[in-house]
Amino acid sequence: MSSTARIPTDVQGELSFAASVLQNEAKALSLMAQALDATFSAAVDCLAGVTGRIAVTGVGKSGLVGRKVAATLASTGSPAYFIHACEASHGDMGMLKSGDVVLAFSKSGNTAELLPILEHAGRRGIPVLAVTSRKDSPLGRHATTLLLFPMLHEADPMDCAPTTSTTLQMALGDALALALMRRHGITPEEFHCLHPGGALGRKLLTVGEIMHTGQNLPLVDSRTLMTEALMQMTGKGFGVVGVLDDEGRLMGIITDGDLRRAMGADLFTRQVTCVMHNLPVTVDENTLVTAALRTMQEKKITTLFVTRDEIPVGIFNVHDCLRAGVQ
Repeated sequence: MSSTARIPTDVQGELSFAASVLQNEAKALSLMAQALDATFSAAVDCLAGVTGRIAVTGVGKSGLVGRKVAATLASTGSPAYFIHACEASHGDMGMLKSGDVVLAFSKSGNTAELLPILEHAGRRGIPVLAVTSRKDSPLGRHATTLLLFPMLHEADPMDCAPTTSTTLQMALGDALALALMRRHGITPEEFHCLHPGGALGRKLLTVGEIMHTGQNLPLVDSRTLMTEALMQMTGKGFGVVGVLDDEGRLMGIITDGDLRRAMGADLFTRQVTCVMHNLPVTVDENTLVTAALRTMQEKKITTLFVTRDEIPVGIFNVHDCLRAGVQ
């Protein structure tokens, strides 16, 4: 038989094995969640008190986890960077500054390459938050704050390949980052500033960023005749016109549907207040576009006026949402 001959696949057995891997890791996450106690809040305190940046480190698979956690911390409003433990001894130690805190990941806590960073942090009075499974390890003993995760078998049947342990470390890193985000009170607007591009940026767009303003608004006052209102509707291209009271507040709106319902010989000689419907649906300029789009879908409308203290400052429609990439 050729050495390149394909071995028949046991599909059902493979699916069963894959499911067991996922179930084992899910069980480990559940056990860790149940075991959380006040030490987690102490870990958040350690990171929240930093005046500099969070220096995340680790080696091997734990190092890859550290890179991801550093990126998640930074993207959720906590300044962080990754320092490679192996490179630290060759000059990168200078990245660590007073006011920083070291966040170190290691399953065993015995990783020799971490020791120079731990010793340097100790000499400089830089706090160390250790995420490990062994309290009595070198990392555990050097830690200013210690966050333990359960020592469980890896999902690998040989209990060798880092799988369950890296999943637990990654999840703890996510929990720390999001707890810090919650502690700092990061708003959707601030999160949008950190993610201006891509799908996240589009998801966090506000109405004020895409609305039409100024002379583009189809508006008339309450004494206007329908002839002029119709010119505003067709000229501005939104298929609606807003009606203002004497204080400039939006008191009503006329849509294509209202025109059809009011159709008659005297339509164009009537005042707009006879045709408009009161209490139009509006949003403010800080509303997320996704929320505004959901409102339009629920109300079965295609256009919304944007108001500030009941005074219209903008208008947008479903086509603007689609152009912005929000669906």
